[in-house]
Formats: sequence, structure tokens, C-alpha cells
Amino acid sequence: MGSGLAVVANGFRGFARYLGGVMGADAYAKYLEHHKAAGHAGPPLGEREFWRDRTDRQDSNPQGRCC
Repeated sequence: MGSGLAVVANGFRGFARYLGGVMGADAYAKYLEHHKAAGHAGPPLGEREFWRDRTDRQDSNPQGRCC
């Protein structure tokens, strides 16, 4: 029964990662990866600054959102 529970838990984690990706919850992690890969000279934005900038940009230029 333990392995069956592990399979269910693993499936739930995968679904949670997928749903987080769809909802944009992983946007900051993707930003950090891009920042590092692109070789920017300055330090990356802090997480709070990143989310503030992202929401400000979405509010000033809405695209394909439901609300």
C-alpha cells in the first residue's frame, strides 16, 4: 500500500507543478533562470520587485486575461 500512496503523491505533485505553471506561479524562477542565462550585468530584481513590476505591466497593457 505504501508504493500506491507514493504513486498518488507523485501524481499530485506533478499536477500541482503543472497548475502552478499555468497560473504563472513559477514566473519568478523562470525570470531568474533567464537573467542568469542571458548574462545581465546587474543583479536580478528581488522577488517582491519582480511581482510588482509584473502586475504593473499587466495592468498597463492587458492581454488575453479573463478579468
